[in-house]
Amino acid sequence: MSVLKQCVDECRQCARLFRLGRDVEAALTMVDVFDEAQRLLSTAPRDIQLKWTQVLTHMLECQERQDWLGLADFMEYESVDLLESVQV
Repeated sequence: MSVLKQCVDECRQCARLFRLGRDVEAALTMVDVFDEAQRLLSTAPRDIQLKWTQVLTHMLECQERQDWLGLADFMEYESVDLLESVQV
């Protein structure tokens, strides 16, 4: 399994944990997922990096509000779309 595919799978798994109300476990996983996504997207074109910054900002705002479903949506859809848009 490629590193990119693994990161996408981990984003989706983390989103599932948030949807199941397992926010503490999901938040711990989220840190590792964000680190890996950041590493993968660091070589992406500038516009993708800017979109990642915006998505990351929205996800952290969701976390502050304890909007776990909103955070799950950003992780499963927006983050995955960005990751899949880069060639690694």
